Amino acid sequence: MTEEQEKKTFDWLPEGMEPLADGEYDAIIMGTGLKECVISGLLSVQGMRVLQMDRNNYYGADCASLNLTNLYKKFNAGTPPESLGANRDFNVDLIPKFIMACGNLTKMLLHTKVTRYLEFKSIEGSYVYKAGKILKVPATPEEALRSPLMGLFEKRRFRGFLLFVDQYDETKPETFQGKDLTVMTMRQLYESFGLVPDTHQFISHAMCLELDEAHLDQPALATVKELQTYCYSLSRYGTSPYIYPVYGLGGLPEGFSRLCAIHGGTFMLNRDVDEIIYNDKGEAIGVKSGNEMARAKFIVGDPSYFPNEKVRATGQIVRCICFLNHPIPNCGDLESVQIIIPGPQVNRKNDIFVCSIASAHNVSAKGIYIAIVSTKMEGKEADKEVIPGLALLGHIMQRFTMVATTYEPVSDGNKDKCYISSSFDASSHFEGDVDDLLSLYKRVTGKDLDMNINADSVEADY
Repeated sequence: MTEEQEKKTFDWLPEGMEPLADGEYDAIIMGTGLKECVISGLLSVQGMRVLQMDRNNYYGADCASLNLTNLYKKFNAGTPPESLGANRDFNVDLIPKFIMACGNLTKMLLHTKVTRYLEFKSIEGSYVYKAGKILKVPATPEEALRSPLMGLFEKRRFRGFLLFVDQYDETKPETFQGKDLTVMTMRQLYESFGLVPDTHQFISHAMCLELDEAHLDQPALATVKELQTYCYSLSRYGTSPYIYPVYGLGGLPEGFSRLCAIHGGTFMLNRDVDEIIYNDKGEAIGVKSGNEMARAKFIVGDPSYFPNEKVRATGQIVRCICFLNHPIPNCGDLESVQIIIPGPQVNRKNDIFVCSIASAHNVSAKGIYIAIVSTKMEGKEADKEVIPGLALLGHIMQRFTMVATTYEPVSDGNKDKCYISSSFDASSHFEGDVDDLLSLYKRVTGKDLDMNINADSVEADY
């Protein structure tokens, strides 16, 4: 049978156009970023026919991991110096983030069994910046008593607060100790234990991973649950609550892509979408690429694939990727750490995030450390925004700076069948992004993703 005879024809196909891949799908996914790949994997497991396209010739979109040559090419930085090491030794994340060991992203990885394609290692240390110093974040009552973050009496109050959080269960009133966390604000909860504002700050920003102060005047329950996840993750893996995939974050979208392919999904890299096609009701029904078309019941994608009227800008993020020939100073010579600089500590509204990884996670040559500083822009000059973070790094061999505008969808997608993810936030963890991913899944499918799986069941040695 000739290729022309094999080519399918469809009544809806305009003259002169050819079907794109198999022509008809349940869903077309635009982009191979982490959120899009998670959605394509979950939909394909449910039996949907999925076509996933990406304008780049690699998986990961904005959250790809690049080798040295591609990194220097992306930033027009010329040829990488030989002193950095072999090209193959580098897997540098464009959007570096750590994974909460017992958080929702880990549950998604377990839920879909994508963990079978990946290997993880724990991050060695979690730190917070206070009064010009980098200090280890305590998350056990015993460690709290030794922490230089607080005075002697505050340590005892903090220990009492952690013990309350540890035993609290929203389904068991006997654990409430007279506190209704659906009404009591987080500020009131802190004050009920006698904790001072400085302590509120490091708990909220470095442990609950709140990005600003707004949560302090909201019901405490959501923030307490975040703190429980942090403490549980830390107790599970010891050195910090974070884990990270060997060979970089690019392995995450690749893992979910593999899941989708195993369940019959079709992938097309290096293929841009020229146009989204709509019916008379304004609903997306397909895409056009060159002289080829595919149809689907709905479209999912990152904001860069949609016209301006479907997304709105939410701000800008500056990220600096730095190569060091030493660990970040004052962190106990650890290769992999996260440091959170609460915004108020450096007269800012938004936190600054600093993280580092190195050869132990197979992302750089031995002796080279990759440090990343990121924050939400508050002014016009990117370099000024990250000064407090860069100041912690010591000597920097090479630095790459990028500023990205972040977007979110203007609607939920139910009317026009365009389900759009939000851009990744400035933090060095996935907690906020996973909330967006769960929202995207519910918008697409109409139901919540079952997250009841126990994150303890990872069959790997972290």
